[in-house]
Amino acid sequence: MGLMSEAFSQTLIPVCALIGILFALVQWFLVSRIRVASSGPDSYEDQLIEEDDEQVEGIDSAEVVNKKCAEIQNAISVGATSFLFTEYKYLGIFMFVFGVIIFIFLGSVKGFSTKSEPCTYNEGNLCKPALANAIFSTIAFWLGSLTSVLSGFLGMKIATFANARTTLEARKGIGKAFITAFRSGAVMGFLLAANGLLVLYVSINLFKLYYEDDWEGLYESITGYGLGGSSMALFGRVGGGIYTKAADVGADLVGKVEKNIPEDDPRNPAVIADNVGDNVGDIAGMGSDLFGSYAESSCAALFVASISSFGIHHDYAAMSYPLIISSVGIIVCLITTVIATDVVEIKTVSEIEPSLKRQLLISTVLMTVGIAGVSFLVLPSKFTLFDFGADKVVKNWHLFFCVSIGLWAGLVIGYVTEYYTSNAYSPVQDVADSCRTGAATNVIFGLALGYKSVIIPIFAIAIAIYVSFSLAAMYGIAMSALGMLSTIATGLAIDAYGPISDNAGGIAEMAGMSHRIRERTDALDAAGNTTAAIGKATSHLWLSNPGSSSEGVLLGFAIGSAALVSLALFGAYVSRAGIKTVDVLTPKVFIGLIVGAMLPYWFSAMTMKSVGSAALKMVEEVRRQFDTMPGLIEGTRKPDYATCVKISTDASLKEMIPPGALVMLTPLIAGTLFGVETLAGLLAGSLVSGVQVAISASNTGGAWDNAKKYIEAGASEHARTLGPKGSDAHKAAVIGDTVGDPLKDTSGPSLNILIKLMAVESLVFAPFFASHGGLLFKYL
Repeated sequence: MGLMSEAFSQTLIPVCALIGILFALVQWFLVSRIRVASSGPDSYEDQLIEEDDEQVEGIDSAEVVNKKCAEIQNAISVGATSFLFTEYKYLGIFMFVFGVIIFIFLGSVKGFSTKSEPCTYNEGNLCKPALANAIFSTIAFWLGSLTSVLSGFLGMKIATFANARTTLEARKGIGKAFITAFRSGAVMGFLLAANGLLVLYVSINLFKLYYEDDWEGLYESITGYGLGGSSMALFGRVGGGIYTKAADVGADLVGKVEKNIPEDDPRNPAVIADNVGDNVGDIAGMGSDLFGSYAESSCAALFVASISSFGIHHDYAAMSYPLIISSVGIIVCLITTVIATDVVEIKTVSEIEPSLKRQLLISTVLMTVGIAGVSFLVLPSKFTLFDFGADKVVKNWHLFFCVSIGLWAGLVIGYVTEYYTSNAYSPVQDVADSCRTGAATNVIFGLALGYKSVIIPIFAIAIAIYVSFSLAAMYGIAMSALGMLSTIATGLAIDAYGPISDNAGGIAEMAGMSHRIRERTDALDAAGNTTAAIGKATSHLWLSNPGSSSEGVLLGFAIGSAALVSLALFGAYVSRAGIKTVDVLTPKVFIGLIVGAMLPYWFSAMTMKSVGSAALKMVEEVRRQFDTMPGLIEGTRKPDYATCVKISTDASLKEMIPPGALVMLTPLIAGTLFGVETLAGLLAGSLVSGVQVAISASNTGGAWDNAKKYIEAGASEHARTLGPKGSDAHKAAVIGDTVGDPLKDTSGPSLNILIKLMAVESLVFAPFFASHGGLLFKYL
């Protein structure tokens, strides 16, 4: 037994979760004090005007600008809310149907028997019937699905609530605008982290009322929570990604290349759809994605622990080690956020990017200390863990290293992503230079960069896997993944900060605000942009040492954690399915391996073609409006934004179904028809292949995006020789950026979900596959 009592651990977890929720509400209250709509002569926004910012360049009065901001914000919010509600109607049907499938498959393992069964791992004891596992796995699936949907929806509402407020605060200075955007991101980050932890904690304790001492059955059924979270994340990521990239490609190709108008220009018919897409794709999609990773890594660790000495001896505090790590992570992230918003004041543009980078470093260092404390207080000095049928003796300091190496490996992967996708470094500058000879050489250089960027992250993941498995078997790998996600609240705050700032810049452009305000919002956007481009700022605001990939770092966390989570779930599946060894030399395993390696390519082909088809319709509609609506390009007539929003909405809802079906049905078909060994090969193949494709696709698209912004900024002598906007090199860069959009924002991020979702689905259905799977081989 560890030093921490069961009562204290039972109290610590919900208290930390509630502190996280309370902190998020405080941040929301502080942001809500900024009024968007005018409410009288003494309203708060009248105090926001800094000196004569709104009296230059013939800009409208503060009242008029404020009203425009409110109108634009409302249009973005209504569009995003409408899309998500429509999407969630489809997902509601899927949740019900797939929940019934889970019940039928798992209930049929023992013929829907209500008799207690001998335990699989805790020999000599009786466990609850298979029917109970079916019922509670279904309930856990629904709980995980609802929590994932809630995470995405709350994130979107917060982002659309904060975008115009960030724009208005930019009139008071860059520091105020930064704090508003970052606090708004923190609301999403802390709500998601705390809600995910609290719902999982409450679910375990409610399920325990029935399962009592049957912890093996309890934690096996709780894996449905991870399945629910990731299945919703898949559709959210794919649907949101198709939506945002269809609008983005349409707006860029016609607006920038053909009409030579600025990004976010109100004359562009696709501009509202583009801003809506930032919220439904980058905010709601990423929120659901990281929640799914958190839920799955927690469930994998809990399941392995339940069949080890923790579960067999009913050591609740040690059993709750994954949840306590997440609880401490919330407190660490709270301290980090307070430092960002209340201790260190941002006064100049050059301080924004170091501040974002500092959040990740501070939270990582503090979390390392927290992991050490939890490991020595919660875990016994020596214990045993399940290791594929054997018992591995492990010490508490082994787990400290497992969690810590995951935490630091994520940071390494993130900073490598930054190096390959930030225009402060030579890889992206080389891609930009290749635009001198046209789009073809730009595409060649970008693809080469993406492939090369895979090398170091794969070595980092490999080292984390080897060390974690050597020290603590599959439980060590699951905890390494959870360590990578332990600072999820700070990560999501930075992730949400990016699209909020992007929307703020768009609102400033559409509202016709002064050049100085647009420079500030552009600088905010650049620091948190997917590629850390500072390119939207004008040359005199260019940072002398730019280079951060705040969201790129997060992408590294997402990819790295997906690989580790998938491997941990794979190990749990192999154990639960009763597979002794996964031998790739056997035909059953090898055919699964090679087909699994193909799946990420099939999935990517589906999602990229979906973006292309939707973008084609968007381009045609934007061209039609420019050609048939006199006065549109002159700015005397308002575009038909609604039609473009409808094109993105209809396309994304229709096109998200085939890729989603591919991921959800493949494990069911493979396990039922070909058996547990073929499915094991399939999971291994998709994991190995999917991680490589995800990293290369995301970094290739990111590099093309930043190469374009490098040319647009013209901040260096080299960049000025390639520009200005509208030059042949710039047009080649825009084409590269457009090709990369579905890679970095749809296919690449969605592959994270593919590899971990198939693994957790296989784990949930493992009892059925072990009992009734392999129908084809039985009759051949």
